Amino acid sequence: QVQLVESGGGSVQAGGSLRLSCAASTSIFRISAMGWYRQAPGKQRDLVADITKSGRTNYADSVKGRFTISRDNAKNTVYLQMNNLKPEDTAVYYCKAEAGYNYWGQGTQVTVSS
Repeated sequence: QVQLVESGGGSVQAGGSLRLSCAASTSIFRISAMGWYRQAPGKQRDLVADITKSGRTNYADSVKGRFTISRDNAKNTVYLQMNNLKPEDTAVYYCKAEAGYNYWGQGTQVTVSS
């Protein structure tokens, strides 16, 4: 069982920045990959970025060059630094951990106004 607690969402104007955090209840070395997904109203949940245990990263085309995913192994935490935010980034952001099963956080709202 892996519990994930997200934080760092909020409201910001276009061009601003936010950093999301996802703290895992177990060592992230036990997790094969962690990622951030987002879901806007009426749309499906899509991958934003993920990072493997070895540190390999993957990004959605829409966020490349603006978002950065990273991990702090000592804190069992994964971060998503979001810069140059756009109104189309508005969504609920979810953290996911792959550890034999997919575990999800509760979600954190990000709202970007124009």
